[in-house]
Amino acid sequence: MPSLERESKRIVIAGASSLLGAELKSLLEESRFAGWDFRLVDEEIVAGTLTEAGGEPAVIQRVEKGSFEKARFAFFTGSPEFTRRNLGAAKSSGATVADLSGELAGDSNTVVWFPKLDALLGREFKKNAKAYAIPSAAATAAAALALPLSKNGLRRLAIVFFQPVSEAGRAGIEELESQTGQLLSFQGVGQPVFDTQVAFNMLNRFGPGSAQKLEAIRERVRVETQASLGKKAAVPAIQIVHAPVFYGTAFAAWAELEPGADSGKIASACGDAGFAIPAESDGGPSNVGATGEKAIQLAKPEADPSQPGSWWFWGAADNIRLPAANAVKLAEMLA
Repeated sequence: MPSLERESKRIVIAGASSLLGAELKSLLEESRFAGWDFRLVDEEIVAGTLTEAGGEPAVIQRVEKGSFEKARFAFFTGSPEFTRRNLGAAKSSGATVADLSGELAGDSNTVVWFPKLDALLGREFKKNAKAYAIPSAAATAAAALALPLSKNGLRRLAIVFFQPVSEAGRAGIEELESQTGQLLSFQGVGQPVFDTQVAFNMLNRFGPGSAQKLEAIRERVRVETQASLGKKAAVPAIQIVHAPVFYGTAFAAWAELEPGADSGKIASACGDAGFAIPAESDGGPSNVGATGEKAIQLAKPEADPSQPGSWWFWGAADNIRLPAANAVKLAEMLA
């Protein structure tokens, strides 16, 4: 039996078999929480999966009565439906909930948080909240761009996100890998996850038989962005497009600012909002270059000479590591 002291330092990762859950566990083990007691739970279909925690063998368990007992933190990294079913048990245990699934972003009793958001909104850090929502990489980028631009005469903002197949989990990665090999071998492609060809192809929607719905993902990003912005800025127009890549969310944004906006001031404001702006000699942001990074990469803003007041932005973020790293930072501030 774990000691009472160890139980008081318990972390539950609900959705532990997901890519996000695995990344979160890895980062927690490299943080000040390395010596804490990790409890890994998930859907019944993946219960029994062998993994490791704290350097020791561990088995992912199905959620049962008492799964969240004496937990200090409960991180939800699975599907929104899984979060919805188990949120009550986590809250009743007294654990502080951090939701990375998107389920709680629109809840008025939930604090949406990512690094720099408090400063951008001009608010104090809300340390005593019972539940926090960590936005997706796309929503974090949208809010982190809209807020500093709103202080630089923003009139309109539109963003197109290029989504990798890892947003559909390991099954999505395996399907893109399989289709790529099949097409290069002039074979027909299997489509059990996306119900369409995703390799060498860009799409605004998947096949009708797919459980993956880009329109649902777009709505999640919109809700998370709106919750992050509050009344400080208007929600930008958002579109989600499938890109045939494994990891990394890239985005292109167009903004209309008041005449006289200065590129240097815009870049400085974006840097203050948490974007990493590499030197031009280092090459522009890319989904490959963003892999493993904990900050969103952003190219220097470019004015559109054909439309006075119009500016283009290009950026990329690690869609798995960014929200996981933000969740760890939140826990460190709360612990």
